[in-house]
Amino acid sequence: MITKVTGRLTKLGTDELTLAVGAFEYEVLIPEFTRRQLQSSVGQEISLHTVEYLEGNPMQGRLTPRLVGFLSEVEREFFDLFCSVDGVGVKKALRAMVRPVRDVASAIEEQDTKTLESLPGIGGATAERIVAKLRRRMPKFALLVARDYPTLGDVAPDVVTDTFTVLRQLGHSEAEARRLLDTALGSKKKFKDVSALLEAIYQQSHGGAQ
Repeated sequence: MITKVTGRLTKLGTDELTLAVGAFEYEVLIPEFTRRQLQSSVGQEISLHTVEYLEGNPMQGRLTPRLVGFLSEVEREFFDLFCSVDGVGVKKALRAMVRPVRDVASAIEEQDTKTLESLPGIGGATAERIVAKLRRRMPKFALLVARDYPTLGDVAPDVVTDTFTVLRQLGHSEAEARRLLDTALGSKKKFKDVSALLEAIYQQSHGGAQ
């Protein structure tokens, strides 16, 4: 099993990246919060802690090996646990992980199903199952401190992920929310909180960004 890959980040897509390792290139799936952390790292060498799984239908004999990558071992460990909940699995977990691990872990530990339901693809019943299965195993992850998460220039990851959640709640699709955030963050301005970032996003939209 491939548990760690180090190489040059050559391409960063919406939900995957390409890593050049010697004569090979690896496509690695990533959740949204990891993509945010890597936005300024294209062209640089990075290390990813990976999970390997088979995608496809075994009954049809079509199984493709896939890698999912994270910037730390503890994030990978959390993802493994999250995937183990009935009704979640790798694809749903990847889509749901738009917030830093410590935020999701804190919500699980505090039995905050409302926050869990705000994650893409996680409904009420699934949120209840997540809490029931994982609540007692979350303290380790919920105690992760800010230094474990690189900032995005002058914007803290919490501000970005909270703004993403608000945009989704306001009716924007996942792709549109990402586009609006990427445009605002590309200005390299300082955003001290969610309100400041949202104001910049809607000023741009009003100016014709849409």
